[in-house]
Amino acid sequence: MQDTLLALSPLDGRYAKSVAALRPVFSEYGLMKARVRVELEWLKALAAAPQIGEVAPFSAATLAAIDQVIADFSPEDAAAVKAIEATTNHDVKAIEYWLKNRFAANREIAAVSEYIHFACTSEDI
Repeated sequence: MQDTLLALSPLDGRYAKSVAALRPVFSEYGLMKARVRVELEWLKALAAAPQIGEVAPFSAATLAAIDQVIADFSPEDAAAVKAIEATTNHDVKAIEYWLKNRFAANREIAAVSEYIHFACTSEDI
């Protein structure tokens, strides 16, 4: 920030350089990345639970694809989520829609995409 007098807090003002390494974790991007991880880990748990017959277990390839999306979530992906949020006016719903779009070509996930966010509230994510 060029003028620290206009900063919202000392963290983005005088201490901006000192806390720069924390931005990927505590920024809106960091929150989105964490929510993507939680949504996908939840979907993996549903697929692994024999009591949830509607969600078949995922193949190793699909599990690897899920893990790759978690690992590779980027600021560009976050911008795509924000674009969806502009329509939904709901941050967690935007993540859900982004994930459905992201995995539309994966037959295993597409078949159970309505279970992304199943039985969760936004507070859970």
